[in-house]
Amino acid sequence: MDQIRGFRFLGQAETCRVLLLMTLVVAFILGLQYFELTPISTGTLGNGTVPGFIESNNITKSDENEMFLAPQEATSEFRPGNSTTEVLKSNEHKFVNNSPKAYGQSRGNETASPHHPLQPKKHESSTKKPPLVVISITQMNNMLVKRHSGPNNSLAPRWGSNVDRELRDARNKIKNAALVKKDDTLYAPLYHNLSIFKRSYELMEQTLKVYIYSDGDRPIFHQPEAIMEGVYASEGWFMKLMETSHRFLTKDPTKAHLFYFAFSSRILQQKLYVRDSHSRRNLVKYLRDYIDLIAPAETRGPYMNCIRSLCNADVGIDFVVGKDVSLPETKISAAQNPNGNVGGNRPSKRTILAFFAGNMHGYVRPILLNHWSSSPEPDMKIFNRINHKSYIRFMKQSRFCVCAKGYEVNSPRVVESVLYGCVPVIVSDNFVPPFLEVLDWESFAVFVSEKEIPNLRKILISIPLRRYVEMHKRVLKVQKHFMWHDGEPVRYDMFHMILHSVWYNRVFQTF
Repeated sequence: MDQIRGFRFLGQAETCRVLLLMTLVVAFILGLQYFELTPISTGTLGNGTVPGFIESNNITKSDENEMFLAPQEATSEFRPGNSTTEVLKSNEHKFVNNSPKAYGQSRGNETASPHHPLQPKKHESSTKKPPLVVISITQMNNMLVKRHSGPNNSLAPRWGSNVDRELRDARNKIKNAALVKKDDTLYAPLYHNLSIFKRSYELMEQTLKVYIYSDGDRPIFHQPEAIMEGVYASEGWFMKLMETSHRFLTKDPTKAHLFYFAFSSRILQQKLYVRDSHSRRNLVKYLRDYIDLIAPAETRGPYMNCIRSLCNADVGIDFVVGKDVSLPETKISAAQNPNGNVGGNRPSKRTILAFFAGNMHGYVRPILLNHWSSSPEPDMKIFNRINHKSYIRFMKQSRFCVCAKGYEVNSPRVVESVLYGCVPVIVSDNFVPPFLEVLDWESFAVFVSEKEIPNLRKILISIPLRRYVEMHKRVLKVQKHFMWHDGEPVRYDMFHMILHSVWYNRVFQTF
């Protein structure tokens, strides 16, 4: 089942008491959040008061996104001036959902039309309804830029510390990065700005220090080997690699930029959640008691004044672009070979136009299956669940792999598509793709709005062969960012990219 995994970080600029938290918030298959906590934006304890935890069952799209949502001109093309993203020029069909025709949109915030073709029947659960507000990938990129360049991020901290100065210096060096014209390791068209990413990554390697709290009982804490396989494996792999890192760990909390709570949300659920209770209060209490144990009283409240790393990175609910981090969802079948049999056919041998197979979770997949499973088009392979061997074979033979949302916006198929050399086709409104801070997703993936499912084939065949071959090349180049490595992590791999996303947002939110 498509569920969400979790682990936590805490970052603290020592005297400034800026508290940041990196979290994969655990959710049940219907999107029920474990912790029932309203997100709070990053801030400082200016007046000495500390807000407590706020419980809420009514989580809506964060107001912070509204502040940075730039109006978009209705256009049938990608971002102006970016020739690498000009995939499809058509007034009728496009990859990103920025048309005034879709969802009854106008400039600015995009709202749903009451005649939305995907609107479910009234008796269906609210978790299966299409979003009322749809934000395109182009808008997300604009929100990211505006947040990181906003005047509030240029303010100096009220109190100075070595950690503050290190982060401020890193920010200035990143903003003034020297131009990188060519790099033998990184393929420039994949990134928004290769020079900035490369400089930021180098500074992370040189500067970032993480302190890990040793408190906590096993198996919930400090036992990564309990969760190294399955769709929750990112928890175990990240915990294992973080706790054994020589480069990033420090035993001196005064030198730390981030503080890591090394626990597994999946194991927490298995041990404490009462089946069918639909209550997470005992989970919340367990974590509160842990915080009371390790934290000084004046810093307990702002633990949710944080950066969260969310597998269910849904900008339409409570994901804050430019503050929170989207985590890749990976499914690992064997811990001895975490990346599986990477690779696939070359473009000329990929005879299938589009492929999807999976359980009929949520409202999008049944529509996809109903429309295309009985299609007379032989190059559209859209199935219900199939065996794993056939699933991999189809991915390696297909040009495009459809990553349709299930109960939540994310899916392991995004990473699987990349690893098998299949161009991802993301059909999941409001999904924030991983590493958005640095990766130009529009250069190697296709974004199709949920409303455009009936036009899926028409959209894909409109992509010129030359353009597809270049996208396939970029998918192969980006694979390094979506791989786990046992033992010592490799530069630019999944572990380092997750850490870099947190580092990047930490640097650009401190001042």
